[in-house]
Amino acid sequence: MFFGREIVNEKKEEENVEYTVVDCFQQKFGPAVLHLKQQCVVSIAGEGVNLCRHGKLAWLEIATKSRIFLFDIFLLGPQAFKNGLQMVLEDKNILKVTHDCRWISDCLFHQYGVLLFNVFDTQVADVLQFSMATGGFLPHRVCTLQECLMHHLKITSKWDAIMKCRQQMPSENPDVWFLRPFPASLLKALALKATYLLLLHSSLMDNLMSDLTAVVHDYLDAYRTGSGDHLASTKPTCMELPEELRQLADIQRLRREKAIKDYRMNEDGLLIRPAMELEERNDPQKDGNYRDDRDCFPTNKAVSQITSFYNQDVLCQEKLENQNQLRSTANGSTVFTLQSVLTIHFQAHFVLSSCDAILHA
Repeated sequence: MFFGREIVNEKKEEENVEYTVVDCFQQKFGPAVLHLKQQCVVSIAGEGVNLCRHGKLAWLEIATKSRIFLFDIFLLGPQAFKNGLQMVLEDKNILKVTHDCRWISDCLFHQYGVLLFNVFDTQVADVLQFSMATGGFLPHRVCTLQECLMHHLKITSKWDAIMKCRQQMPSENPDVWFLRPFPASLLKALALKATYLLLLHSSLMDNLMSDLTAVVHDYLDAYRTGSGDHLASTKPTCMELPEELRQLADIQRLRREKAIKDYRMNEDGLLIRPAMELEERNDPQKDGNYRDDRDCFPTNKAVSQITSFYNQDVLCQEKLENQNQLRSTANGSTVFTLQSVLTIHFQAHFVLSSCDAILHA
């Protein structure tokens, strides 16, 4: 789970989001950098005014699977990067998860000489997942972090309120980022943002890997569930495209057909993706041009198990089952591992408990 200063009991988890503010080089900075150097995956986010080469960075949030660090760049200055943060951010062995890396990348490079390496951008991954779910179409716009959290993690209205509060305060007074002491409510929001980036990375990776998982599952059953009579005459060196892989073309076609029905298309051939409003989340068909862009994952019997995890269209599923009736095997297909199920359960539990903690703090 995600804590900052120490491991705490479950009751305290529900009351607080634990984080460490690093605002001096004594005591906190060294151990924080040492911890980060030992990680394989971290999330990063920056806060400030006009965050690019022309702006000013005030906070750098970095979260790991067990700690959350809020680096006060306003107080630490450029020396923070020279004393270790640059080494972490440029380390090719540490995956950095962020949302829309263009701004923070420009700021870090031109102001601090930091060249980000090995980045997983959740905004880019969201577009790739949309394209996969619609058979190759692209959306006419990208999603904000708030939209991605609502869409992929099903973040509750409580977190939505926190994000709006966080966005409203700096917009009304941009200099709030440089106030010291910094408002505790905003510190908690920054810590939670860094935490959710890691959860979002996990969710997007599951989505992007779902097709591969399903097809590999079919591959595993391709020979072992049959009679095996034909295997004696089948050469192991045969490179002809197997039936299990040929189905990918059918999957793409059905997804495109459904996407054309579910979305309007602009003059550039891009699908119009409406902004996700909180009040519309409980009624995805309120806008006739939009449905959940993850709801169409039609494929054979194995992939149909995956589609049950997304709000798949029943008609699309029935159509596919008719097409694949001859291909279906006698054995049931379960493509999601226990680890995936536990991960999703943990995400839902932690999201709800963390939001409750902040709102009642």
